[in-house]
Amino acid sequence: MQQNISNMSKSTHFFGQPVYGQLIKCLDKNKINTYSRQHGGERYVKKFDMWSHVVTMLYAVVMRFDSLREIQASMLAESRKLPHLSIDTLPKRSTLSDANKRRPEELFGWLYMDVLEAHRDLLFSDSQRGKGDSWLNRLKIMDSTTIPLFSNLVFKGVGRNPKHGKKKGGIKVHTIINANEGVPYDMQFTSAATHDSFMMAPQDYSKNDILAIDRAYIDYVKFEQMTHNGAVYVTKMKKNLVYQLEIEYNITDDDSRFLYNIKEVVLKKKGVEHHARIVTYIDHKKTGKNKTTKLISLLTNDFEMDAQDIVAIYRKRWQIESLFKQVKQNFPLRYFYGETANAIKIQIWMVFLANLLITIVQRRIKRSWSFSGLATMIRIVLMYYINMESFFEQPENDWKKYFSKHGISPPQCEENV
Repeated sequence: MQQNISNMSKSTHFFGQPVYGQLIKCLDKNKINTYSRQHGGERYVKKFDMWSHVVTMLYAVVMRFDSLREIQASMLAESRKLPHLSIDTLPKRSTLSDANKRRPEELFGWLYMDVLEAHRDLLFSDSQRGKGDSWLNRLKIMDSTTIPLFSNLVFKGVGRNPKHGKKKGGIKVHTIINANEGVPYDMQFTSAATHDSFMMAPQDYSKNDILAIDRAYIDYVKFEQMTHNGAVYVTKMKKNLVYQLEIEYNITDDDSRFLYNIKEVVLKKKGVEHHARIVTYIDHKKTGKNKTTKLISLLTNDFEMDAQDIVAIYRKRWQIESLFKQVKQNFPLRYFYGETANAIKIQIWMVFLANLLITIVQRRIKRSWSFSGLATMIRIVLMYYINMESFFEQPENDWKKYFSKHGISPPQCEENV
């Protein structure tokens, strides 16, 4: 088959705006620039306003560019399409570098949260609402991920580079998600050397809230405050945790086989007495042909929920770990477009905004796409003039039209997106 797709007639998905313009249609240019002016983001700015800054940075992270030079060259190649993105002038490398240094990163954090708030009903889908476990809608998951940096001057890291022995830099992204949304609703940045417990603020949690956390967050004082507020936590036990045992018993199935060991304990430290429950269960894992089992103990301040619910709550932590993996795979932060703390934070905010926008597209379309598959296709057709939702619902329509026109039978292949 020598003929190319370019010989086709106009696409069945043709649209008067590039895919990128459709991806960012939920962003309000006037609202963004007005907020930026009100909060000092347009001081000393002539042309490169916050809207242009956001659109340029989003384009860069979606396309996975590694340098300012790549960004400028690509946007120059697409310069005729920029008016459809409401950008009047082509940004220079020096202009973008200066904007990343000067425009406050908090403005980009505000934009992310504004987009999230506007789409919460979509993210918190009807298929999840009111269904499943009664605790699911109350569950929040907290964790952090560390992004390595080349220098230790901006954010202090942990450890040293094995090649030259110099200290490694790193920025830690502390994140909280609602289990039914799957995207961060709170993010804070610190150096990699900052302890995870920095993020846990008991005053932010009230009655009916459930928080699933890693054992790095164990803090008796904060746990006692959460208990006082009526909030529940579930975390993994530390091996060296010292406690006073009050009650212990096993839960078995109908055939008297072990299911759970339950301990009611008191934890004491620095004048604080915290009453908690330890739930121990057998965890079964399969790696290839190998099967392994081990005992895992969970710590919680809840004494009412079934042990199986406590285990299920902790297992939900995989959602935030999957989120970090998804972000790092699809928007790798190997190179930064600036060396200042402000520039680094702006780029991270834009990565999570890109993740949020593609998640919104994923939730809107009926066809089942993996996030990575959808992100890759969006990257490929980002500046094409096709209807984004129509194309991702039925991407094979153009091929069907082509094969029909030339009397060719389409190849048979399995659908795997």
